Amino acid sequence: MEILKTILMVIFILICIALTVIILFQEGKSAGLGSLSGQNFESYWSRNKSRSREGLLVRGTTALVVVFFLLSAILNIGALK
Repeated sequence: MEILKTILMVIFILICIALTVIILFQEGKSAGLGSLSGQNFESYWSRNKSRSREGLLVRGTTALVVVFFLLSAILNIGALK
């Protein structure tokens, strides 16, 4: 049982590191200088943003956060015994 806990802890640490790196790679959610004047440009980039690198980072962050919470709950339940 200790071997499984050790493996889960190593995976948990790797997910924490990966989550930190992915969050740091993401851009800010501000619209840039166009938001100062209130202009909202609907462009090809804004319509297809989910298929871009930024969209991939957002989906990766979501998946890693879900795994992070699941692993933290599993490790916490194991610590109560």
